[in-house]
Amino acid sequence: MNTSLSNRINNLPVSATLAMAALGRTLKEQGKDIISLSLGEPDFNTPDFIKEAAKQAIDDNYNSYSPVNGYLDLRQAVCLKFKRDNNLNYTPEQIVVSTGAKQSLANVVLAIVNPGDEVLLPAPYWVSYDAMVNLAEGVSVEIPSSIDTDFKITPAQLEAAITPKTKLIFFNSPNNPSGSVYSKEEYRALADVLAKHPQIYIISDEIYEHIMYNGTAFSFAAFDDMYDRTITVNGLSKAFAMTGWRLGYIGAPAFIAKACTKMQGQSTSGTNSITQRAAIIALEAPVSSISYMVDEFKRRRDLVYQLLSEINGFKLNMPDGAFYFFPDVSYFFGKTIKGKLIKNSFGFSMLLLEDVYVATVSGESFGAPDCLRMSYATSEAQLREAVSRMKTLLDGI
Repeated sequence: MNTSLSNRINNLPVSATLAMAALGRTLKEQGKDIISLSLGEPDFNTPDFIKEAAKQAIDDNYNSYSPVNGYLDLRQAVCLKFKRDNNLNYTPEQIVVSTGAKQSLANVVLAIVNPGDEVLLPAPYWVSYDAMVNLAEGVSVEIPSSIDTDFKITPAQLEAAITPKTKLIFFNSPNNPSGSVYSKEEYRALADVLAKHPQIYIISDEIYEHIMYNGTAFSFAAFDDMYDRTITVNGLSKAFAMTGWRLGYIGAPAFIAKACTKMQGQSTSGTNSITQRAAIIALEAPVSSISYMVDEFKRRRDLVYQLLSEINGFKLNMPDGAFYFFPDVSYFFGKTIKGKLIKNSFGFSMLLLEDVYVATVSGESFGAPDCLRMSYATSEAQLREAVSRMKTLLDGI
């Protein structure tokens, strides 16, 4: 710990996904043939109609500061998207546009959580949730699940985790890292528990809503009794292959939206003006305009499931959304492979990286230490080669 730095930064963990991606890039720069399954980033190009809108925005001289919470016509487009796709009624005053859904989430946590407040994290959860709670000086409370329950928590578990200090809970469906999806009925059972605890707010992270393979995702705020307590978070990165464009947004009770605007006004201010203009076109487009990407992700999912099933020791579920597998790899713990004693998921992920040059992310940072996250947002050739390398390494173990 560097005593010249604040306790805040010293206590803040490095993002596990970004750290593994950086390590993979370093090895690649050294000439290693790295296959990266670590980052959740679509390998498609941004659709041309969105790029054309950005070019037009440049020509139209959208080069000035934008409103902190986003251009009004963009916030109106977000409202129309919420109504069309999620049956949610928001007004522009309830919308805040931010520099990626990650900033949207951080704004909400910092606006709601006081030091000592407890925040419930159904595990597995995206790595940055816990870090955001840490930054707000809150207390993360994990609610565990496993591959045997399709990585979903039960109402009884939720009830048992709630205390008088509970202030907030994160839901993320389709889920990163597991790809699991809560049904409307499963969410309703959890909402029935939360209905008894009106002090608890809900963040519904729906960034993967369009990457679904069976039906459509359900928005938690669509329950009438949860609407006034739910902050719906979404963005353009995953469904529209716009990770580098950096735009996320929330729909929230007006007082929370106002608080997030206040928070953002003291950090980044308004989001990139060109991205905002392009976002209007993206959000107004029919969902069918991106179906070709979802179809390809589904094909890859089915392929990777088949290939991973051939590796003894990988325990799998079939994800219904997102673009990750999250196998239980605890079979390998305690075994010596290539002269290395595998003690945990991190050790197993390092084995894959150092011996067969496949970058994955260990489950510890997701609240699921028996598991390993693998993204299939890359080409079929890369996926086949990556699993082939793993199978060769692990055969006979």
